[in-house]
Amino acid sequence: MKILIAPDSFKESLEALDTCHAIQSGFSQVFPDADYKLLPMADGGEGTSAVLSYILGGRWKEVRVHDPLMRPITAKYLLLPDATAVIEVAQACGLHLLTADERNPVIASSYGVGELIEDALAEGAKRIVIGLGGSATNDAGLGMLMALGITFHDINDSLLTHGGGALASLHKLDNTNLHAKISDTVFEVACDVTNPLCGLLGASAVFGPQKGACPEQVNTLDKALSHFATICGQHGYEDCQYVEGAGAAGGLGYAMMTFFQAQLKSGFDTVAEVAHLSQHIAEADLVITGEGKLDAQTAMGKVAGGISQIAKVSRTPVIAICGSVDGLKPAQTSQFDVVMPSIQKVDTIDNVLGSAYNNIETTAANIAASIKLGQTLK
Repeated sequence: MKILIAPDSFKESLEALDTCHAIQSGFSQVFPDADYKLLPMADGGEGTSAVLSYILGGRWKEVRVHDPLMRPITAKYLLLPDATAVIEVAQACGLHLLTADERNPVIASSYGVGELIEDALAEGAKRIVIGLGGSATNDAGLGMLMALGITFHDINDSLLTHGGGALASLHKLDNTNLHAKISDTVFEVACDVTNPLCGLLGASAVFGPQKGACPEQVNTLDKALSHFATICGQHGYEDCQYVEGAGAAGGLGYAMMTFFQAQLKSGFDTVAEVAHLSQHIAEADLVITGEGKLDAQTAMGKVAGGISQIAKVSRTPVIAICGSVDGLKPAQTSQFDVVMPSIQKVDTIDNVLGSAYNNIETTAANIAASIKLGQTLK
């Protein structure tokens, strides 16, 4: 039996490759002689550079940058042999860098993302792939653009402070000192969401609450981002606020399209193409995928949903292992042959996240045992 194991990471608990190992370990307890192919996947968010490193090689570069609260940290990005840099914004402005009490998108800054880009340009990168996702920010790239030389001024000509809330005071911007190499660099943005910059489906409304924003702050941030787009238009920039993905990573998608002429692509499609995923699925007897939470967004560019669509072509059965299934009825999970939550018992969130490997391993072993039982009963 050829088994392809191709999960996403389980957010805040397990990287994609570790998830592969947990699933293989569980299945091997029942099917030790199966032919296992491990293919960790990502959708453009956290873990994308690690997955591409696993597939393509390259070298990691560590850089001292600033976190969302402007504290110095060490972040890393991937340099590939073809002068391509792969940067995950979460490395510099990720939600995981803050405690629950520190989360505040009104003041959180994407400055560190700009510092990573600046370093990649100094290393000679001609193409930069940006993985959006997992950010703690809602500043539409304000901090990132500051780090790369653009200045932002209020009506009194004072420089803006950091954070999405500061955008409400924006009066003008000056791109005179924007990093000279930006215009000669190809930016590709791997993005797993289709949200516009503003409105009911925008960055603030959809993602603001999980970054610590209360309802009043969500409204304030949404107006601030809309104001930012207006000011950009007054300075001659193309209006990208309604383009799918503009609201990704707190509006970083918008900033990269507007100021870098970046192309937004499905993060999953980008990784799947590099990994020759369709071929591996077609050659497998069974595919096991998974992600931390199976929900309404699974079918909207997420790894598990994308794999199920590809598997339909070759009629390869797909099992999805997830931490939880959130608000989905059986009909909404019918794209998979089996959906199995992995949490073994009611526990604190910290214990659940810390037990992810063992929970996934146990779930995989139970699924394998069920398959073996089915074979025996035939």
